[in-house]
Amino acid sequence: QVHVVVSGGGSVQTGGSLRLSCVVNGYANSQKCIGWFRQGEGNEREGVASMFPTSERAYYVDDVKGRFTISRGDAKDTVYLQMDSLKPEDTGTYYCATLLPPGCPSLVRGMVNYWSQGAQVTVSS
Repeated sequence: QVHVVVSGGGSVQTGGSLRLSCVVNGYANSQKCIGWFRQGEGNEREGVASMFPTSERAYYVDDVKGRFTISRGDAKDTVYLQMDSLKPEDTGTYYCATLLPPGCPSLVRGMVNYWSQGAQVTVSS
């Protein structure tokens, strides 16, 4: 059974930083992709960043490039999202997910096979 567990998040002011952690247990595919999504109030869930932990190849949506960093822990089943220079529009519920490999570069929601619970990120102005 696969479990995707998120920790971290919280509240900061504009320009602040937060880090999210994601641990994936029970996912046997060594070529798995792990990605981060977020959903603001009234908005659809959107992709933020993703990576193949084995190769550490990472992908970002334009809105977070240069501000967010996805990285892998020593254990390839752990992925972090370091969020710097946060803006109020980054506010939302953040989710970690495993994706089928073809969906990794573009963070295709339809290729997500497992979701985490949400973690709240609030950025105040």
